[in-house]
Amino acid sequence: MPNAVTGRAGPGRLYSTSTRAHCETVLRSFYAFHLEEGTGPIINPFPAARERRRLPAAAGRSAQQSAGGRYRPSVPHRLPRRIPDGNFNELFAALRHNRDRALLAFWVSNGARASELLTSRQRDPLPGEQLLGVIRKGTAAFQQLPSSPDAFVWLLLYQDEAWRAGVPRGGHEALWWTLRRPFRPLTYHAARAMLNRANELLGANWTLHDLRHTAAYRMARDPGLALTDVQWVLGHAHLSTTQIYLSAGRDEIVEAVRAHHERQARLAQAPAAPAAGYRADSLNDLFGVARWWPASTI
Repeated sequence: MPNAVTGRAGPGRLYSTSTRAHCETVLRSFYAFHLEEGTGPIINPFPAARERRRLPAAAGRSAQQSAGGRYRPSVPHRLPRRIPDGNFNELFAALRHNRDRALLAFWVSNGARASELLTSRQRDPLPGEQLLGVIRKGTAAFQQLPSSPDAFVWLLLYQDEAWRAGVPRGGHEALWWTLRRPFRPLTYHAARAMLNRANELLGANWTLHDLRHTAAYRMARDPGLALTDVQWVLGHAHLSTTQIYLSAGRDEIVEAVRAHHERQARLAQAPAAPAAGYRADSLNDLFGVARWWPASTI
């Protein structure tokens, strides 16, 4: 049943379509590797496609359409789920510690993956330049991401509390730590537990990856920011991956259409100017103050 706050369905009795599709890809790749190395079965039990789908494009299917596994389910196309501004403010207010506020502020401003932000060291934040260094997930490359000023404010508040409590200091030390002794670097599972505690207060089921989607949506929808710049910040290998954030969600479309109807209603009620050749003062003498032309012409 969909969550009343987020609209996302919770865990069900069966695996979701996307989970089954992912598992099919993993198994097909696993057997394909061992088939090539000669360490597995002589045939792949998860073939890439049916034999009848290996016909040339003249048969009605292009190479792109015929790609995919024989047992791979069809995954419906869905827009990335972001957190609306009002819901994000509620989520932020539900946090109890400056560390958690700093984490959310960075995730929603620089679009780093949840695991990437946790790789930062104490030498990586540069508040004067508003940059935070992270280790990218796919390439393991170090990259400095521009972040919002308020994220660094929350970070400084958290660091002051952490150092007073006895968290190890040093440029090579981890940036994010647990709040209780014995102090340990914060892990992904601990960060997810932090978010789940806030979700319980709100009756929501937001995820850490929703914060990345939110940051990506905000940047991609900003007309003053080039899409290639957004691609660089998000670490996407292909621009087509970044382009999915250009599509408006349901709420944005509804608001845009409502604004359209309001503009149309105002245009329909707007007074019309007198036809060419007629003097507004003469028409006013004959018919009184007409509401169907601008007062500036009377």
